[in-house]
Amino acid sequence: MKEGTPSMEGTEPGSAIELDHVTKRFGDVTAVNDVAIEIQTGEFFSLLGPSGCGKTTTLRIIAGFEAPDEGRVLLQGNDVTFVTPQKRNVNMVFQAYGLFPHMTVAENIAFGPKIKKRPRDEIARRVTEILRTVRLEGMEDRRPAQLSGGQQQRVALARSLVNGPAALLLDEPLGALDLKLRKEMQLELKELQMRTGTTFVYVTHDQEEAMTMSDRIAVMNEGLVEQLATPRELYSRPASPFVAGFIGTSNLITLRIDWRDGGLVGMDLGEGERILAPDPGDGAPTAHITVRPEWIKLASGEVGPRASHVGGTVADVVYLGSVTQFIVLLRTGERLTVHRLNDEVALVDPRPGDRVILHWAAEHSYVIRPGRTEPPRPDLRTDPSAADEH
Repeated sequence: MKEGTPSMEGTEPGSAIELDHVTKRFGDVTAVNDVAIEIQTGEFFSLLGPSGCGKTTTLRIIAGFEAPDEGRVLLQGNDVTFVTPQKRNVNMVFQAYGLFPHMTVAENIAFGPKIKKRPRDEIARRVTEILRTVRLEGMEDRRPAQLSGGQQQRVALARSLVNGPAALLLDEPLGALDLKLRKEMQLELKELQMRTGTTFVYVTHDQEEAMTMSDRIAVMNEGLVEQLATPRELYSRPASPFVAGFIGTSNLITLRIDWRDGGLVGMDLGEGERILAPDPGDGAPTAHITVRPEWIKLASGEVGPRASHVGGTVADVVYLGSVTQFIVLLRTGERLTVHRLNDEVALVDPRPGDRVILHWAAEHSYVIRPGRTEPPRPDLRTDPSAADEH
């Protein structure tokens, strides 16, 4: 157990939560469609996607507030598909903190253990430990109205963690905070998760928030998991056009394959201009590629034989603090977003209307497949026939 951490009664090694091909419908709408994921004990796992993608419904299924129409939910290897929320060893934190205004910080945190009829000395010990963990020592006698938004958030987290849940479920808990405090709380949440070793399942529509905190992320769209991977993998190797467009800024290009040579495919744009990419090896006449803005460079001359080389007209220039963003219109009608770090020596400093040459290495044209990828199937450790008992 980590120092200063309450006893976490469910932090055994292995899988904390498994969704076994879960589907949930509301009338004619399939909110969650055959979602199969496995969340490891002690992992910070995020469900990321736009509004209406099914992420909150998935979280509510884990919590027990919604029952799936198909599939199973397992908590630490036990089938809890039809177990009530009160009997699941998980707690949920909402955007609205739900603190009792007439209670002190300590009384709010102690509420759960009291309901569970824990001994008085154990409650006092747990409250003291969790106050230290969330760094609220000395504030135990204050009431919620006397706290800042970030402090209230920490009280809500402490109240959810004090009973040592197997997992903490967080439904956009930072949405009510201003941008500066939200970024500070992102780091605090990650530190808190690492200190306690508790499994966190976090729902957000903010891709930067998910990338900052998560060990792995499930990107959802229209009820399906488009891709489940680490933040680095999602950014550098998106599995679908949706993921490429949703995670960060990306340039999506449909590449007409005019030739194949040396492990590369190329589209000839005339006048020595070309776009190159690694050969996907499927023999198709076109390929879909994504190129991140930071990989595209502004150049004044010819580049090497294994680099894309295209000309265009600057449509817009936007100063973004650490980078300057250029929107470049190609002769093909496509727009490319280019980012240049503002600490770089600017050999070329174009303005709207100027002609520029862009280049990037062929390996930075990442080939993606249109459509969705099949979500990984968890290796369930319980008898699959148990689902038929209900």
